[in-house]
Amino acid sequence: MKRSPKNLKVTFSGEHLTHFGGLYLLQKFLQKVNLRSLLSQYMHFFQRNNRYTTGEEMMALIYPISLGLGRIETTHLLKHNGVFQYLTGLSTYPNPTTLRRFLLRMAPLALPKLRKLHDRLLLAMILKPNPPTKVIFDLDSTVLILYGKQEMARIGYNPKKWGRPSYHPLLCFNGITKDFWQGELRPGDAHTATGTVELLKTVFAKLPPSVKLVIIRADKGFYDHETIEYLESRKALFVIVAKLTGPVKRKISTLSYQVHSSGLETAEFMYQPTKWKKEYRFVVVRRLIPEDSSEQLTLFSMGKYSYQVIVTNMKLTPLNTWRFYNGRAAVELIIKELKGDYPLAKIPTKHFAANEAYFHTLLFSYNLINWFKRLCLPKEFHNMTLKTLRSRLLLIPGELVRAKNRPTLKLPANFLYKDAFEYAIKKIENLRI
Repeated sequence: MKRSPKNLKVTFSGEHLTHFGGLYLLQKFLQKVNLRSLLSQYMHFFQRNNRYTTGEEMMALIYPISLGLGRIETTHLLKHNGVFQYLTGLSTYPNPTTLRRFLLRMAPLALPKLRKLHDRLLLAMILKPNPPTKVIFDLDSTVLILYGKQEMARIGYNPKKWGRPSYHPLLCFNGITKDFWQGELRPGDAHTATGTVELLKTVFAKLPPSVKLVIIRADKGFYDHETIEYLESRKALFVIVAKLTGPVKRKISTLSYQVHSSGLETAEFMYQPTKWKKEYRFVVVRRLIPEDSSEQLTLFSMGKYSYQVIVTNMKLTPLNTWRFYNGRAAVELIIKELKGDYPLAKIPTKHFAANEAYFHTLLFSYNLINWFKRLCLPKEFHNMTLKTLRSRLLLIPGELVRAKNRPTLKLPANFLYKDAFEYAIKKIENLRI
């Protein structure tokens, strides 16, 4: 058996090594989008300290978010990575305090400009590869638990840590492309439906002319007559979970149910809730509760059944209506990814305005990664989380060398996803923005 080395010398002299070798692909895509130039063009504002341009400071926020580095403090890892600086064109890297101060300055002056740029790129990307004729929007809200003293931190609905202050952002995603479409950061005591109609107005304003059909999916937090009336005024279809009020409970106990082979039972009825202008179609799905079930039921239970009620103006059968609504589960996975792989749950400052700026920067970064996956990577990569994408493509050992006066990035010879890497390079080269 071969012996292990005894006289191995260790030095810390490597200046052209990185474990972000796959960053080359992401940088090539962002360069194709002309992102840095667009950021400087759209977000220009006066700064007393001009060591870093607006575009450079924005890129210094976007890269660690996209690479899944977590809190702003961890960005110092990139400050000493020469290959990262070479690939990104950031010869120096701002420290965490500089980035926080930038967020605070940016919020009142440049955040509206960032959102305008985001909308411009969103419209350009949704038209690729072909203009859509149908869009499904999934609405949701989530709780961001806060620690410390942050502005606008309020005590509201908090299922995990009752009594702790939080933020309660409202979010809308494209259920087909998984793109973030619109959202707002709100205090923790904001009701789920607060601001929904205003958000929907912005959502519809962003739609390209090719879209002829819009469908909205939402949970019971959005069960509100003003929301539904607005959707009908826009001739949109909707599937929204209904609140089980007393009259609805009495209705579902008197219905005749159709039994399906899956064990589900379905029914439907017409009903006009109080203050609503007309009656709507309600779909009921119920399931027999197993006698030995130890699971905590999330649906309303009555007798030996658990129930879910959905209000809709779609003409699907009750069972297919329920199945279509269940497709909304994807948005919950996206939010889980944003909290786990992206630092959505890690609030960077004590100032609400700066936190709002970071919130929108993070969601802009999420969309950049989503567009990169959808437009540049093989199909099997499209639904990967950022964590999986990092482990397979972005976190590759790399060495930057110069041969014949030409810089060369050396990647592992036995790299498992070499074909996907080369496929992405060709797709990016042929991409038209």
